[in-house]
Amino acid sequence: MNKIYTKVTDSMNFFEGNDPVDLAEKYGTPLYVYNERILRQRCRDLKEMVTYPKFVVDYSAKANCSLAFLQVVKSEGLEVDAMSPGEIYMERQAGFAPEEIFYIGNNVSAEEMQYAIDAGVYVSVDSLSQLEQFGQIAPGHEVAVRFNPGVGAGHHEKVVTAGKKTKFGVDPKYIPEVKELLKKYDLKLIGINQHIGSLFMNGEAFTASIAALFDIAKQFPGLKFIDMGGGFGIPYKKEEGEAPLDLKDLGEAIDKALYQFAGEYGEQIIFRIEPGRYISAECSVILSKVHSVKYNYDKKYVGCDCGFNVLQRPIMYDSYHGVEVYRGSDEKSEKEESVIIVGNICESGDILAKDRVLPEIKKDDVLGILDAGAYGFTMASNYNNRLRPAEIMIRENGDVVLTREREELEDLMRHVIRLENV
Repeated sequence: MNKIYTKVTDSMNFFEGNDPVDLAEKYGTPLYVYNERILRQRCRDLKEMVTYPKFVVDYSAKANCSLAFLQVVKSEGLEVDAMSPGEIYMERQAGFAPEEIFYIGNNVSAEEMQYAIDAGVYVSVDSLSQLEQFGQIAPGHEVAVRFNPGVGAGHHEKVVTAGKKTKFGVDPKYIPEVKELLKKYDLKLIGINQHIGSLFMNGEAFTASIAALFDIAKQFPGLKFIDMGGGFGIPYKKEEGEAPLDLKDLGEAIDKALYQFAGEYGEQIIFRIEPGRYISAECSVILSKVHSVKYNYDKKYVGCDCGFNVLQRPIMYDSYHGVEVYRGSDEKSEKEESVIIVGNICESGDILAKDRVLPEIKKDDVLGILDAGAYGFTMASNYNNRLRPAEIMIRENGDVVLTREREELEDLMRHVIRLENV
């Protein structure tokens, strides 16, 4: 392989001695590649960020719910949250016990809520009407309530999940009504939770939201836990030297707040966080093959097989992903140029990277789309009736294992029923 542009994966030893061009040829493209070592290290980063003894890291499975991925997370001693019956199901398949799963529902049906209750997992509701529904289904049961502390943060307005312009959580002004419903249905409030948004790169908003959440908690004696949420970001522009989140400073600030609250509350209750992206994003690269290179009105377009059916983040959030270039031959790139990297979906917005300056890219090169482990495969679709890609994992010893088979055309007919007498 000719390393055309591999700065980030080289610095991380991402491929553990494997040739990405060989992986692309063996397993096909597009291809999600996961690194087990990096995944395990991110789990440990968060487990070790505070000294407070009753601190639980709940991996937020909506970021990546692949079975092998969840198995590794489980083996690192993390617990997990869920947003749907499907996530609960996959987490149970990965070995998580019901008491290790925190279901955080949002505007769910009575049937879905009943599924979570029957599964024996912790259940959170995020509105007065959902609390009423829970009480009608399971009077006398334990429940958690998601509050909106009035503080939001995130890299895009679509991922800000607290503050005054979002659908999530209970406004603290309705605490009296929460207490009335708890009493009406003899419910035991065991926890409160929040989530302010996704991908913050400094901890100011997070620590501010903790203070607001703790003020709410003081109005509810006897809690088992407080879930502070997640949103811990990662540097997507590594090749430009973007600094990572300072987990040490953030951990020290959180640690101080936890001990202080526990002292005021009168007991060392459990504190939880629920990061998804920080754990999953950096441990995955998408390999995609270049099938077309052309000019349209002085713009150079590089067309590959990673459309937004494979990675939705750029079209949904205008998100940035670093791009690397791998070549199977010894041919060199003699120049750098500005290119627009596009996928194979019939939409003008199917753009992975716009006006990106890279070494000259040629047909049949393999591209590495970096930091794709969060909201990557989990948001993949069959749009244009394209097939969802395979997933592989590079184990800590460098071995490569297939963890999800690539879909085949026949899979498009699963659950489809033909009309008769047409």
